Amino acid sequence: MKKYLPTVISVIVILTLSILSLVFSDLHLSQNQSETMIILLIICGASMFYVFVVGELTHNYSQMDKLWSLLPIAYSWVICAKGGFDLRLIVYAVIATIWGIRLTINFGRKGAYTWKFWQGEEDYRWKIVHGSKFFKKNIAWSMFNLFFISIYQNAIVLAITFPALAVMDSPAAFGVWDFVAAGLALCFVLIETIADEEQWKFHETKKSLLKEGKTLEELEDPYNLGFNTVGLWGRMRHPNYLGEQGIWISLYIMTIGAGVAVNGIFHWSIIGPLFLILLFSGSSTLAESISSSKYPLYQDYIGQVYKYIPFHRYKVEKSEK
Repeated sequence: MKKYLPTVISVIVILTLSILSLVFSDLHLSQNQSETMIILLIICGASMFYVFVVGELTHNYSQMDKLWSLLPIAYSWVICAKGGFDLRLIVYAVIATIWGIRLTINFGRKGAYTWKFWQGEEDYRWKIVHGSKFFKKNIAWSMFNLFFISIYQNAIVLAITFPALAVMDSPAAFGVWDFVAAGLALCFVLIETIADEEQWKFHETKKSLLKEGKTLEELEDPYNLGFNTVGLWGRMRHPNYLGEQGIWISLYIMTIGAGVAVNGIFHWSIIGPLFLILLFSGSSTLAESISSSKYPLYQDYIGQVYKYIPFHRYKVEKSEK
């Protein structure tokens, strides 16, 4: 029970902040915002349909994973165009584009994209989840594909761009808070980039060494652990997730600069970034349960290193190797 306490607390905090944001916010949309929202919902609805149908037909359930980094780019530039290419919206869209292109390249080098767009490497986690006892029946997995993979994840990807929609009609000039938002977002892009690069190099080197016929235990440090403890990963268990969440929370700060946040901080559009945090809470828990089942020292790693806070560096006792 104790290990689930941080997750329970995070869920309570996220739901509380979401409710407060809805209560204190003006939920009214201008005509321009309403028209833009309709366009965004049409794109999102089409994506939901595509992800579900193609996933069911091909049994490759990473269709949403392929669109994850592309849809926010489209949403941001639609909002930017409908907002008259205001400077704040341009900055938002440019950062979203930098994030999206980098993430697409990172996913692409893992074999996710092919000319036959419905094919490509599937995220290994879907195979594990699909193989669990709960999803043995096809109808159960189809419902999971429909409601979680296709609908819920698409909804979150749309919702994380809502802060751009919220500020699109603001007459406030680009100011200090906007510089803070952009600066923080770019810092988190850098963190995510470094983390993904460290992860890629570690696992590519490990694969190369294993192909030489060695067992995992016979590999040199730190590859014999099986999981990455190099660089940022030695101080945080999920530095890539930290970067991902931080980008969209940072861009939310533009609602403060635009003067649309009530009491300086509350606006309904924060729901998207908050529910993204909730999604990654579940995703990280799943990833860690898989790693714990594969690598003997992963639980020790969890005990020493925080998920997102770089307070401690992981150290392996010689007797444990």
